[in-house]
Amino acid sequence: MEENQPSELINPRLAEIAEMLPDEELMYDLADLFKIFGDTTRIKILYSLRESELNVSSLAELLKMNQSAVSHQLKILKQSKLVKFRRDGKTMYYSLADEHVVTIIDQGMDHLSE
Repeated sequence: MEENQPSELINPRLAEIAEMLPDEELMYDLADLFKIFGDTTRIKILYSLRESELNVSSLAELLKMNQSAVSHQLKILKQSKLVKFRRDGKTMYYSLADEHVVTIIDQGMDHLSE
């Protein structure tokens, strides 16, 4: 089934809406971003990093998980550009990438609290 192009839509308002929709690739990227937030462990990590910069061993202790599992989730979060890191000697410290991540978390919590 082919997607309707805006010009093919009979209803003028639907054509206007179709014109305003982001590119398909951008929509897939947005959906992928929200999938990252669909994992409780990753949410716990993000929420913890919202409060403080932490290393893997501290996150593992805080979340009562093994370091390998935490590292795996941090890798996913780094690839999604939700967390950043800095090296201090042999230790890597993780923090949220920017204020957008805080906003997403806060908005989600606000929505749940309504």
